[in-house]
Amino acid sequence: AVPLFLFMGYLVERAGIVAKLFFAIRLAAHRLPASMAVAALITCTLFSTATGIIGAVVTLMGLLAWPAMVKAGYDKKFASGIICAGGCLGILIPPSIMLIVYSVIAQLSPLRLFAAAIFPGLMLAGLYIAYAVTRAWLNPSLAPRPPAEDIPPRSEILKEVLVSFVPLFGLIMLVLGTILAGIATPAEAAAAGAFGAILLSWFYKTLKWQNF
Repeated sequence: AVPLFLFMGYLVERAGIVAKLFFAIRLAAHRLPASMAVAALITCTLFSTATGIIGAVVTLMGLLAWPAMVKAGYDKKFASGIICAGGCLGILIPPSIMLIVYSVIAQLSPLRLFAAAIFPGLMLAGLYIAYAVTRAWLNPSLAPRPPAEDIPPRSEILKEVLVSFVPLFGLIMLVLGTILAGIATPAEAAAAGAFGAILLSWFYKTLKWQNF
């Protein structure tokens, strides 16, 4: 399961799916305080379910979201904390590689570990988002709002969200849904997820063999 989950996360990252998702959520959340921080945390949460490791999430979001937040006038310490906190969700949110390795060492069911970890992981992500919004609401200088002229029409925002979110969410449900429903083992679900990531790469037509 471990190499297949890593391969799935690598495909999702190299195909540019995470970048499209961050851009779409950033537009959809533009009315919220710290909208880019909220978008970064949601993207970290979703990407964690597609890779299961910390390093990939922190590195990618550090290259993708941190420069965008700093360019928008966000406080550098605040932006760094958002990236580090969101990236570390990958150790808890299934399919966490750590939980798979722990299940083998402790001789526990990975299905039960995934089921036990998914709610705390999502709750922690929600608390991070609430903290970011509250901090920006109390101190707007930490996270300035985007200029109105940078926000496209609502129909374009909805299109971006649907195109970037729905396929990736379907891939996540394919992996976690089959595991939590007891239909497939983690290894079988990882294989299905890797195949689904290949299809997504073809759908977005952004993955080139030169990337490997």
